[in-house]
Amino acid sequence: MQDEIQEPENEIRDDLYEHHRFAVDKGQEPLRIDKFLLSRMESVSRNKLQQAAEAESILVNGKPVKSNYKVKPLDVITIVLNTPPLEFKSEPENIPLNIVFEDEHLVVINKQAGLVVHPAPGNYTGTLVNALLFHFSQLPAAKITYSKDQPLQVSDPSRPGLVHRLDKDTSGLMVIAKSDMAMMYLARQFFDRSIQRNYTALVWGDFDENEGTITGSIGRNLRNRKVMAVFPDGDYGKEATTHYKVIEHLGYVTMVDCKLETGRTHQIRVHMAHIGHPLFNDETYGGNRIVKGTIYSKYKQFVDNCFTILPRQALHARTLGFVHPATKKELFFEAPLPDDFQQLIDKWRKYFQFAVPGR
Repeated sequence: MQDEIQEPENEIRDDLYEHHRFAVDKGQEPLRIDKFLLSRMESVSRNKLQQAAEAESILVNGKPVKSNYKVKPLDVITIVLNTPPLEFKSEPENIPLNIVFEDEHLVVINKQAGLVVHPAPGNYTGTLVNALLFHFSQLPAAKITYSKDQPLQVSDPSRPGLVHRLDKDTSGLMVIAKSDMAMMYLARQFFDRSIQRNYTALVWGDFDENEGTITGSIGRNLRNRKVMAVFPDGDYGKEATTHYKVIEHLGYVTMVDCKLETGRTHQIRVHMAHIGHPLFNDETYGGNRIVKGTIYSKYKQFVDNCFTILPRQALHARTLGFVHPATKKELFFEAPLPDDFQQLIDKWRKYFQFAVPGR
C-alpha cells in the first residue's frame, strides 16, 4: 500500500499567493460573497467559489470568510491559492547578500533581518528570491520531497534555489542550491532531519531547568490562519520537536539555544510561547509587551528602549551543518549575532547586573 503523501518537512509551500483582488464600491448593497464574486469572475462556478471559501481561500480585509458572508461597502476581497498566478514571475533585483560560502554547487548566506525569503501577498518584490535571481544564473527549481519510502519530489519554479526558509524578521544562515543535483541532495537531508540547525533566541522569563524538549503538533490557528498554534494531543497539525538549552540567565529574560528536530512554520516562536516563554518583541506571539517584571515607569522605559534597539523577534539562525552534495564532506557554519541583537543582550546584561532584585 502506497504511503499517504505528506506535506514537506521544511514547509516550503506553506504560503499563499493572491490571485484575485476586488475593492467593493461605497454603494454596494449587502450580498452573499459567492454571488458577488460570481458576477465578477469569468469561467468560475458558484460551487467552486463555495469550495474556495470552505478552504479559507477567500479573505475579506485579510480574514477568511464563509460563502454566506454578506459583502459590505469598501470591503477588500482577495482570493488566495498555494500556487502563484500564471502571470506572476519574479524579477532580478540588486539586493545585497552576505555570502558566507560559495562553490559551483551551493551558496551559504547570512540573511539579514527584514528580508522576506520568497514572494507572497504583500511582498512580490524585494525578496531573497529577487536577490538570488540577480546574483546567480540558472538556479534550479525548489524540490519538495514527500514520501520517505518512495521519494517523490515536486518542482516549484517560483522559488529558485530555495531548500528551506527563515521568517522575514529572523536573521541567520541559509543554504541555497545552485544545481539540480545539489537541490535534490540538500532537500533530502532536510526531509531526513539530518541537517544541523541551532538558533539563538532571547525569550521572556527564567527557567527552572537549564535544558528541555518541547513537543506538540503545530498547525494553523483554527481561528486565525495567519498564525500557528500548538496542538498537544496531536489531533491537528504536524508533529514538532524543539530542544533548548539555557545560554545565559538575564533576570526577566533568558538567552537560549534552540535545536530543531523538525522544521515547522514559526516552530521556535510558537513552541516557546506555548510553554510561557514568548520570544522577546515577537508581536505575533505576545512577546512585544512586558511579560515578566514589575511594570513601573523606569522598567517600562528600559523595555521600550530594548524594543527600539531590536524592533523584531529576537531570533537568529546561528549554525548550519550539512553534507556537501558533491564532496560528501560535512560542512559547518556559524554566524555571530547581528549588531542589533548583540546590543540588546549587552543592555539586558547591564540591567541584570545592577537593577534586578535579589542579585
